[in-house]
Amino acid sequence: MERKLAVIPYYSLASGFLSGKYKSESDFSQSVRGEGIYKKYWNERGKDIVRVLVNIASARQVSPSAVALAWLLAQQAVTAPIASATKSSHIQAFVEALTLKLSEEELSKLNNASKY
Repeated sequence: MERKLAVIPYYSLASGFLSGKYKSESDFSQSVRGEGIYKKYWNERGKDIVRVLVNIASARQVSPSAVALAWLLAQQAVTAPIASATKSSHIQAFVEALTLKLSEEELSKLNNASKY
C-alpha cells in the first residue's frame, strides 16, 4: 500500500456474474441483465474466474458469492466491498463471506484466474 489508499468496490459481485449463477451461455438468458453481463464478462478470463470460484465454493460448502466477497476482503486495499441483495437468500452469502478465511492456495488460484 504505497499510497495508503483504500478501495470500496461498488459492483463487488460484478452485477451477479460472480454469484455462480452464470456457468454456461444459456444461463444468461434467464436474467433480465443477462445480455449485458454476458457481453461484459463472458470471456476466457471470466470463465476461469467463475470456474475457480465455483470449485472453491463447492469444496468449502459455501456460495460462490461468499468466496468472491471473501476474496475481495482478503485484498489489502479493500476496506468494504459493496454488494446488493435482491432476495433475502442473498444475505447468507454476505454472512458467510465475513467468516470465510481463504487459504493462500485458494487466493493464489483466484488471483491467477483474474490475471490476463
